[in-house]
Amino acid sequence: MRHVDFSPLYRSTVGFDRLFTMLDSLGQPDQAQTYPPYNIERTGENAYRITMAVAGFDESELSVEARENTLTIKGEKSEDKGEESQFLHRGIAKRAFERRFQLADHVEIRAASLKNGLLHVDLVREIPEAAKPRRIEITSVSSQPKQIEAQTA
Repeated sequence: MRHVDFSPLYRSTVGFDRLFTMLDSLGQPDQAQTYPPYNIERTGENAYRITMAVAGFDESELSVEARENTLTIKGEKSEDKGEESQFLHRGIAKRAFERRFQLADHVEIRAASLKNGLLHVDLVREIPEAAKPRRIEITSVSSQPKQIEAQTA
């Protein structure tokens, strides 16, 4: 894959470092991870759901953590020391995993649930009032200009 040089953009932009770092990491070979399979769906205008197939894991073996703008889902299978079974074929994966998702600003995790071997993580994007667009009144030159007031919640 071609490497893109973002240095001209670093010189002319402010505050986009995280975006460039994320774009740079897309070309890394560790992104070819396929286990466990997952879906990302849009369930509403500002609502999303990540569904991950985690067959064989229960709630105590899974962790969902949000830190800054990263969602991390980990699964670590506990050892079955009490079972003395001999497997003739083992097709159900018992391997640990860690999957990271980059979240946009103002995206919050609402809930996480496990049902029928599927982990569902519901997310909502709530833009604060201060970041929402506001209408600014335009006055004519002959009239007195009005002060722009900040909206309070």
